[in-house]
Amino acid sequence: MTAKIKNWLETRIGLEELIRTQLTGYMIPRNINLAYTLGFVALAAFVSQVITGFFLLIYYVPDSEQAFRSVQDMMSSVPFGWLFRSMHAVGSNLMVAVVILHMLSVFLMGSYKKPREMTWVAGLLMLLMTLTFCLSGYLLPWSQLSYWATTIVTTIPTAFPYVGDFVTRLMRGGEAVSGITLNRFFAMHVTLLPLLLISLIGIHLFLVRRIGISAPPFGRPAGIKKTWTSFRHESYPDGHPLYPYFILREMSMVAVYFGVMFFIIGFLPTLFLPENANLPADPFRTPGRIKPEWYFLAPYQMLKLIPNKLLGISIQMALVAVVILWPFLDTKDEDNILKRPLLLAIFVLSLTAWAVLTVWGHYS
Repeated sequence: MTAKIKNWLETRIGLEELIRTQLTGYMIPRNINLAYTLGFVALAAFVSQVITGFFLLIYYVPDSEQAFRSVQDMMSSVPFGWLFRSMHAVGSNLMVAVVILHMLSVFLMGSYKKPREMTWVAGLLMLLMTLTFCLSGYLLPWSQLSYWATTIVTTIPTAFPYVGDFVTRLMRGGEAVSGITLNRFFAMHVTLLPLLLISLIGIHLFLVRRIGISAPPFGRPAGIKKTWTSFRHESYPDGHPLYPYFILREMSMVAVYFGVMFFIIGFLPTLFLPENANLPADPFRTPGRIKPEWYFLAPYQMLKLIPNKLLGISIQMALVAVVILWPFLDTKDEDNILKRPLLLAIFVLSLTAWAVLTVWGHYS
């Protein structure tokens, strides 16, 4: 029976050739490392979010009067509802962490350089889209934490003259966060953002496979780097096959990802679901300490340190633009960051500043 199915597919799509050209015969650099698996882990994390989000959508009620109760019913009454809700909540945070680590590793490997500038831009746009996903989904439980954190975030555009108040009202659907805001964020979270992110993932994967995987600059023999003057697919005839060599590594890292997720769910259940996440939203009672999620703490603390809010937001937008356009700004041929002490120093100082601002924002 299996042989008949295989022959049927072979006749129609050339299965053996497809496997040979895309898996067993697709060669990757010999000095490739585990950092290159992070992209696949991020994709697996997104698939996990889609699956768990689908099951949550069956029971979730996007109404300000029923949203909180529907989420609590999932946690207490729906069979395995607590598991899917916990996986979705923890997974959103872990997905952000994995995507950030992936972009940092790409920067360290110099894989953003010509001809992969657009691959970097697509990756950064996916990171921003992932953060927007988290922001829109944060309000949906309609808890004290989500309500007041969204209230704080949606006030940020008011720093811009003329258009700021309009943007804030557009996001909220009125002067304050309300059921209209919930409906808008829900529609964006389950329709618009998935389509945009899937499109970006498709573009990103196309660029990676079309150009080829970049070899790590560390441990590479001298004199094999070629100058890009015209398009070509970067191949490695003497490398390792994608399958089984590298795909097994990717699957192992995915297993580590889910191991970390279930460890947090089992032993640190309040890490991403603190007390205020289990209290219904109350527009008339402001909690004592409401802070954004950890991935927004650094920009949040930076805004607190700069007296002029417009200046602070403008600086952050300029920094984001520089990061997105960095491949076009960095025109040096050397892609080994260890041989570029100034760039390495800037990278380390930037990471240190981000970590300090995150910790400071958490405890301030």
